[in-house]
Amino acid sequence: MTVIITTLVENTTGMPNIIAEWGQSLLIEADGKKVLFDTGPSGIFIENAKKLSVDLSDIDAIVLSHGHYDHTGGLKDVLTLVQKAGKRPSGVEIIAHPDIFQQKCFYVKGMQPAKIGIPFSRAELEALGARFNLTGKPVKISENIMTTGEVEVSNTYEKIDAILHVQKGDNYIPDCVADDLSVIIKTDKGLIVLLGCAHRGMINNIKHAQKLTGIDRIYAVIGGTHLISAGPEQMSETVKALKGLNIQKLGASHCTGPKSAAVLAKEFGDTFFFNNAAIKTIL
Repeated sequence: MTVIITTLVENTTGMPNIIAEWGQSLLIEADGKKVLFDTGPSGIFIENAKKLSVDLSDIDAIVLSHGHYDHTGGLKDVLTLVQKAGKRPSGVEIIAHPDIFQQKCFYVKGMQPAKIGIPFSRAELEALGARFNLTGKPVKISENIMTTGEVEVSNTYEKIDAILHVQKGDNYIPDCVADDLSVIIKTDKGLIVLLGCAHRGMINNIKHAQKLTGIDRIYAVIGGTHLISAGPEQMSETVKALKGLNIQKLGASHCTGPKSAAVLAKEFGDTFFFNNAAIKTIL
């Protein structure tokens, strides 16, 4: 089975005419399916897709890694595109955790909170053909493609950013980001794990994928690793864990951060690549 992962938008760009934005959107083509994993912060990923000769009008499903604007801001644009094309008259299934519509924000006591949640209401999106499948459990999209569902936290060195909160009335509660999920693709070479932002930890996401599938071999990990604020201990433990997995392809993007990406590039050599916007990975 051939798996094609096209990075439609990311913090950096791999081609002169492709626009970069803070966020991420990946198109998965495998098992006869076209699955959009996140939609970046705006409709820019659609413009990039056109320049890359990628057709998004017939996508089979959309998976949302979590409910932050930089992964969901292009939802209305892509739903409008699909609706106008008329190739999915019954609408598009959107697979995500039930917490995606929480009022998410950056919050530090004494400072004005900043809203970072999905910039649309559920009703707005459903009017454009969205069919929400909201569950904390894994969802099987095809024979070999599935979501992780809610990720189990199994180590102590990957911690959720203290600035992340959920607003409930006049109160701000720390966000455990239960909606953080990834996509798993089973191949003969091992698992491909696609990360959205890995707020619950890159290694936690990978270990959860192994536990769900019963497959230990990890062939590739691509996407946002959330190592941007990782300290020395977390970086050391992450590198150690990744080396123990014998990963063959490691494509870091979005919330990895240049410093952590440089560490990964040094430690993993040719296994590592910067997963810029416009990168098409064939696995």
